[in-house]
Amino acid sequence: MKIAISAQGQNLESRVDQRFGRCSWFIVADPETGDYQAVSNDQNLNAAQGAGIQSAEIVSRQGVEAVITGHCGPKAFRTLNVAGIKIFTGAEGTVAESLEKYKSGLLTEAKEADVEGHWS
Repeated sequence: MKIAISAQGQNLESRVDQRFGRCSWFIVADPETGDYQAVSNDQNLNAAQGAGIQSAEIVSRQGVEAVITGHCGPKAFRTLNVAGIKIFTGAEGTVAESLEKYKSGLLTEAKEADVEGHWS
């Protein structure tokens, strides 16, 4: 299983980025093996529009089954939902801490977007 975490940096000690669509990086990790890779989201940092949808497409192409982030807007939420990707919002701290919370069942799956579009 692979999970994408919105991140401010390229490793497990990076802080979770509160923004899904406009995060700098996605850390795509396998919580069972600990393997991970950093996937750039540079193209969406300053996108005029569509950052959430494009970011959702990036993580979908990575074959992830879940996303962990601080907040997720309505277009990204819909795109991830259609792709069958579970969304966990409210994450904070480091990527490693968020993965541990996920593995321990301490994160709750989001049922809807928790911010408006173009939130920053």
